[in-house]
Amino acid sequence: MPLIVFDLDGTLIDSRLDLAESTNEMLESYGAPPRPIDDVAGMVGEGAKKLVQRALSASGLDPAEPDALDRFLAIYDRRLLRHTLPYAGIPDVLRAAAARAPLAVLSNKPEAPTRRLLDAFELTGFFAWIVGGDSSFPRKPDPSSLQYLMRAAGVTPESTLFVGDSMIDVETARAAGVRMSVVLYGFGGLRGDLVLTPSEATAPDVPALEAAIDGFLAGLSG
Repeated sequence: MPLIVFDLDGTLIDSRLDLAESTNEMLESYGAPPRPIDDVAGMVGEGAKKLVQRALSASGLDPAEPDALDRFLAIYDRRLLRHTLPYAGIPDVLRAAAARAPLAVLSNKPEAPTRRLLDAFELTGFFAWIVGGDSSFPRKPDPSSLQYLMRAAGVTPESTLFVGDSMIDVETARAAGVRMSVVLYGFGGLRGDLVLTPSEATAPDVPALEAAIDGFLAGLSG
């Protein structure tokens, strides 16, 4: 049986603007000017704490500012659904994939906002498992959470596909020994650190992702 695991931000949903505007509101509360949207989006990927630290440091502020994380989380909770939407075509991709394999979400975003977003877009029902960054496992790129999902599904690394948009996701897949499909329509590549091997397929758009999933499933059944 196959398993398909998806990252959330930049893979299933376009949360770039809400994350950036929330970060900038946090920075402005300390008297710093807002940063460019893509600049902030390039800081996303290893959880809110890292995002806040990077934004503070880039703005010449103390990255250990004690209240900054709580400030950001409160702002982002308010802004969570202001602009964020699934990428066009993603609900159909999930619907088709869920009919052929169990699906999971593995995100460094905490579980509560992850579920809130999935619920808002009526995507939750497609997933057998949802693991957030505040679970009992270390955050990606540590492979423990992905390995847990494989155990829960009763599958091997060879029959698991991980879909994500950043080197953090790539490193997670490599550490767990699973297949990887890197979507290029998200914002995980804004840091400019995507360095892939020939076996790590890329999907420049959502139709290409759908084709990659079809190819993965066909290869297992063949």
